[in-house]
Amino acid sequence: QVQLVESGGGLVQAGDSLSLSCAASGRTSSTYAIGWFRQAPGKEHEFIAAVTRIDGRTYYADSMEGRFTISRDNAKNTVDLQMNSLGPEDTAVYSCAADSLGRSLGWTRGTPIHASDFTFWGQGTQVTVSS
Repeated sequence: QVQLVESGGGLVQAGDSLSLSCAASGRTSSTYAIGWFRQAPGKEHEFIAAVTRIDGRTYYADSMEGRFTISRDNAKNTVDLQMNSLGPEDTAVYSCAADSLGRSLGWTRGTPIHASDFTFWGQGTQVTVSS
């Protein structure tokens, strides 16, 4: 089992930046990658970015790359998501998730990454961007 706890969400204004953190505990050595997703009301989980645990390869959704940056600290078992130039369309619940089945081993540039690639999920943290 892997437990994930997100932090850093809140209310910001359009144009602001915000950094989210995902703290992992439990059998973290069994994880292959950690990803960030977001879900707006009435919508499906939307992939943002992921990072592999061992070699730090990063993957981004095309629409997110440039404004969002994912990073990992294996010593602290944390994965951060830096978000810049936020707009009201970024309002959502942001969740991190862990791949413990090795689905990320088959990822390459351009591979569609889905919520189903991940096994364990955090509870999420709300990000609200006012205009």
